[in-house]
Amino acid sequence: MQRVGAAAPLEVNIAEKTFRSAEGVSIVALRNLSFEVARGEFVCLFGPSGCGKTTTLRILLGLDRDFTGSFSMPEGGSARVAAVFQEPVLLPWRTVEQNVRLALPKNLRDADLTPLFERLGLSAMRMLYPGELSLGLARRAALARAFATEPAILFLDEPFVSIDERTAQGLRHLLLSVWSARPTTALMVTHNLREALMLADRIIVLSPRPGRVVGIFAVGLPRTERTPAALDRLSRSFLEQFTTVE
Repeated sequence: MQRVGAAAPLEVNIAEKTFRSAEGVSIVALRNLSFEVARGEFVCLFGPSGCGKTTTLRILLGLDRDFTGSFSMPEGGSARVAAVFQEPVLLPWRTVEQNVRLALPKNLRDADLTPLFERLGLSAMRMLYPGELSLGLARRAALARAFATEPAILFLDEPFVSIDERTAQGLRHLLLSVWSARPTTALMVTHNLREALMLADRIIVLSPRPGRVVGIFAVGLPRTERTPAALDRLSRSFLEQFTTVE
């Protein structure tokens, strides 16, 4: 059950989400999963593989309605929700700019996208097609499409997975740059601890399946001070608090 149009924050209370395997075995993916994300906060969901992180996002995006529990979105409702997935999911027969504009609501169809494209380093790629882009550039285009809608909430499902670390790190910096210029409530799934420590205000830690919240790690350090050495210290602190999380 979704309560649409509720005031901030994002509130999640999933009592249970169950899958049935091909052999007919019932598998509980989530149980008693409850957390909140404050308005304008950047939060990462972190936990072991298979703990239900992506399943949680699918429920919040309305892609999976077969669960018990409820959630409420930040003010603005589902019309102002944007998502960035593991794959860029760009239409191959549309240019970069056309892909971005197709996602815009009517009141933003004529918006000036130049500042956003400049911030993401896409100014020279606006008229290119997805097949002409590297994976890193395609993911920049996916970020542009999400932020251009001026969403009330942004969901990110491991958007920098399966690319080399140098490219991924550049994209993380770009994400922070755009998010800082256009702050919005953000919930990101990641299995990369340093990524979570670099990006998030708080990290919500999930247990192995069935996923539930086992604790919350408040990063508590301005992003401008999250140097490699500082991230090392934060990583040690995190692992001391959550010794069983991989």
